[in-house]
Amino acid sequence: MALALCIGICAGAYPQNARDGDRGEAVMKALARGYPDRVGPAEYRNGDWAVSIRGVYYYYAQGRLLPETLRNQADQYDPQPFYPYPANLPQWKTPGPEESARLKRQAEQRKLNPPKRSQHFYDALWRAGTRAESYDRVKTLRFLGKNTMIHYAILEELALVEERLNELAQSNTGVRQWIASVATVTGWNWRTIAETESRSFHAYGAAIDVQPKSTTLETYWLWTSKSIPEWWTVPYSRRLHPPDPVIKAFEAYGFIWGGKWLNFDTMHFEYRPEILILNNMPPRGPR
Repeated sequence: MALALCIGICAGAYPQNARDGDRGEAVMKALARGYPDRVGPAEYRNGDWAVSIRGVYYYYAQGRLLPETLRNQADQYDPQPFYPYPANLPQWKTPGPEESARLKRQAEQRKLNPPKRSQHFYDALWRAGTRAESYDRVKTLRFLGKNTMIHYAILEELALVEERLNELAQSNTGVRQWIASVATVTGWNWRTIAETESRSFHAYGAAIDVQPKSTTLETYWLWTSKSIPEWWTVPYSRRLHPPDPVIKAFEAYGFIWGGKWLNFDTMHFEYRPEILILNNMPPRGPR
């Protein structure tokens, strides 16, 4: 399987060949390192790896990230996505018949049994368990000339991304043209991930969608699926990709890019420093 096709499928399985205890240690240490101002050090306690947020411990629980009171209910939740995330997109490889059939079954299964993940850890991390709480945490930021609402905790990170992009635009025509093409920047939006029962990172104000003024290229797998049912066969050349220096600028400050997912979302950037840390790409953000 090409790595690009593994992204999203392998959620909860990082690293894939490690024992569960090793994965738990790696994930919880990455969370502590990624959010040092909000998450306590990773500890091995009560038979599992855990971190604390404001005095409450959250356990790895086979990738579910559950408070102690829910550890015995782990089978009611799907694992949180801690997946392989490559530094660069691998070379495109068109899925063969067997691979396409497998991906089609997976897509059908997703519709029949939408992933349901525990929100407890990320609700606590972003202090946003309800729409009203989340709205209270977001602030309006001007990014690339557009107003967008994001969580106050990452105002500096996104501002530094913009600073880096403007620096690059001085000498990089592709970056300059990409910035000029931006029509909207959408941040906070209290909603679930499409075709799942799991909360989107937009609901925390921890993700933005940067949409162009116009394009004939594909940007989002779900929109693509309306006209191309086997959307996973759409090659990179037919997807709208920001210039690589743009992606690197976001990653440098803790944001991952949705174009590296199987369920591609090429306009989407999401603040997930733990994913970058787990894949040996630690961000160099202000913290």
